[in-house]
Amino acid sequence: MHADDYMTYEQFGRKFVEVAVTEERVAAAFAAIAGDEFEMGPIAQGPGGFARVRAHVKILQPHVRRTIGNTIDFSIRIPLRLDLVIDLRLDKQRFTVAGEIGLRATAKAAEPLVLIIDVAKPRPSDIRVDVSSQSIRGELVRIIGGVDGEIRRFVANYVSDEIDKPASQQAQVIDIAERIDKSWTGV
Repeated sequence: MHADDYMTYEQFGRKFVEVAVTEERVAAAFAAIAGDEFEMGPIAQGPGGFARVRAHVKILQPHVRRTIGNTIDFSIRIPLRLDLVIDLRLDKQRFTVAGEIGLRATAKAAEPLVLIIDVAKPRPSDIRVDVSSQSIRGELVRIIGGVDGEIRRFVANYVSDEIDKPASQQAQVIDIAERIDKSWTGV
């Protein structure tokens, strides 16, 4: 090593975090859910729970963009598709929804030697949806019933609940000291 190759501990720490917490690694963590499909509902909606809502949801491959400044931040976009059915008891209205979940995350350092990927819970405004109905009646139900807003609220709540789950909380914490201990050979 040449003397010019050395850096301060502070420089090393910053460089370590920049190298360790990349777009690819964060995307890979979120990609674990890509391809997941699940059913929701039926959920009672409207006055007196008159309508029943059911959906088939598919989560697609996430896109991650990193910004390096005083903090290392990530903008995460997770596309999703929903096939939605609103059962009004008289008839069923079907909707196709293309959307995107917008998440923000920040890499944080903590004691003793831990990296935390702090994922902010989304608000309904962080959810983008493009709802299309298969009929004029469906379009009226969509507009009058505020279907777009209800979908955004439901998805934001669902993602917030997922972020709060113990497995998700655990996945956000990377214990560097523990990983060094496991890989140290003493040679």
